[in-house]
Amino acid sequence: MAKRVAVIDIGSSSIRLAVYEKTSRFAFHLLNESKSRVRLSQNAYQNNNNLQEEAIKRTVDALRDFLTIITSYKARKTLCVATSALREAPNKQEFILRVKKELNLNIKIIDGQKEAYLGAIACANLLPTQKNAISIDIGGGSTELALIDDKRILNTMSINLGTIRIKELFCDCQKIDEAIKYIDSKLEVLNDKNVNTIIGLGGTFRAISTAILKNKKYPLNKTHAFTYDSDELNNFLNAVLNADNKELTKLGIRSERFDIIKPGVMILQRILKKLSIKKVVTSGVGVREGVFLSDLLRGSKDKFPTHYNTSMRYILDAHVSEKNFANLLNSLAKKIFDLTYLHLGIDKQYRKDLAMAAKLYPSGGDVHFYSKNKHSYYLIQSALEYGVTHNQIILIATLCKYAKKKLPSSSHLQKYALLLPDTNTTNVLSYLLSLSISLLVHRPRNIDFDLVFCDGVLKIKSNKKLHLSKEAVEKLEAITSLKIEF
Repeated sequence: MAKRVAVIDIGSSSIRLAVYEKTSRFAFHLLNESKSRVRLSQNAYQNNNNLQEEAIKRTVDALRDFLTIITSYKARKTLCVATSALREAPNKQEFILRVKKELNLNIKIIDGQKEAYLGAIACANLLPTQKNAISIDIGGGSTELALIDDKRILNTMSINLGTIRIKELFCDCQKIDEAIKYIDSKLEVLNDKNVNTIIGLGGTFRAISTAILKNKKYPLNKTHAFTYDSDELNNFLNAVLNADNKELTKLGIRSERFDIIKPGVMILQRILKKLSIKKVVTSGVGVREGVFLSDLLRGSKDKFPTHYNTSMRYILDAHVSEKNFANLLNSLAKKIFDLTYLHLGIDKQYRKDLAMAAKLYPSGGDVHFYSKNKHSYYLIQSALEYGVTHNQIILIATLCKYAKKKLPSSSHLQKYALLLPDTNTTNVLSYLLSLSISLLVHRPRNIDFDLVFCDGVLKIKSNKKLHLSKEAVEKLEAITSLKIEF
């Protein structure tokens, strides 16, 4: 696979570009993301699905600019897919040949099942594991759904139900009752589905979740993996349906979505009515990431290796030059946790978070030594994007921010109270990371001491003096439930 890959997704409402760069076999990061709201399907549904010249011209012009962006990044491969608007257009070949002639760009039209599958593999690989879930991508012309359970894609569905379609066929002529009947008839495919979690992807759902996130003053500005309950979603959807444009702005809906947000909300409300949903998970990834992953993981059955996290690997590739130290710190932190977690009253689930924090802690040092903690904290909050919950992101970032310093401040704990575990757990994990760093302050090639834990005392045994380690441990803000002896 090429090191840099561009993916173009031609949808009914918008066309989107993403340029990805691999940093190792399965690790990657995003170099560029661009979007143009070309409304390719505008007025098509009123003209037997034929694409209209004005919309075609807008799309060709935007694609031309996309190709300039791709060239600037020297991407060696470009994958371009088209969905509902082109699938249904009788004049699609005319559009495809025009793009090929003018831009030398090959477009692959994917069917609805493939579109649903691509969105699903993005969610299954790049979100925290979800059980008994359904992914829903409400587009301009169609809606794609997939049943996902523990990273397995069980079924995919595609229905001719989209925001622009509903707007032009029903909402523009105020046929709301007919719209609801039409939506309900298309959603009969969900009659026998029993799921409790919705994974929302696509522009409509992200716009809704982003507004909810901002309205509740959520402490982390990250939409991907933002999770909330179905009551919050229902309440917000009702508010949107009853709002005028001024009120939509106050709710956090951007003006370019005013004409299609309500058709999207109508579709989503009818879906919620069909299913017994308790949890809502927002996906910041979709078809573009699915196209990229299907290329990246084509020899791995469209799955990352077990226990592999692509975001963590990217941070290690790009920002941790001293990987041996990161591995030692990771091993030591896990050893100390295993010896002490029962005594300290810490749930075993936090072992993984502590281990990740230990491995990522050195990342900020590659930016600036004296502000290592600050940069590690920022990198983790920003770049630890995929496969982890917001709770994990904030906890791991917090542990790195306060490593080798005092325990987390009360103001920090208060700011992130919604996402952090209880204060005792956070403080204990913070201390264990700081202790691990302090014990390795002399930078050994291998761990050159043994650990023995008994009756609340962790004994450090070595045939070396460990002078620097003793000094570093003495400087730590200790926790009363654990004593250290050399």
